[in-house]
Amino acid sequence: MRKAIQTEKAPAAIGPYSQAIQAGDFLYISGQIPINPATGNVEEGIENQTKQVLSNLEAILTKAEATFEHAVKFTIYLSSMEDFKVVNEIYGKYLQEPYPARATVEVSRLPKDVLIEMDLVAYVK
Repeated sequence: MRKAIQTEKAPAAIGPYSQAIQAGDFLYISGQIPINPATGNVEEGIENQTKQVLSNLEAILTKAEATFEHAVKFTIYLSSMEDFKVVNEIYGKYLQEPYPARATVEVSRLPKDVLIEMDLVAYVK
């Protein structure tokens, strides 16, 4: 079973992809960038961008009747590893133990020149 998940409480896809796909017991959420879905604007600064990305992910999880407690794997993409400490502190406030597996990588550029993007996989059985 494969089903697209879509919510207006997260930014619309900016390309030919779904916000998320539920495949069996797993939910695969596409990379979210810090676009505020209410305004269509990119948030400013790493703190606000991190919070907006997590809010966008949470909105998609909610639409799929899940929470961050269902997350099993995050990938965080940063335009600068200098932001790692700030992102890590904010990220930690949204999650509880046992924490999901995670990778954090620095990339040369992200869509719309944002500072951060995150995707996640959740187990939703």
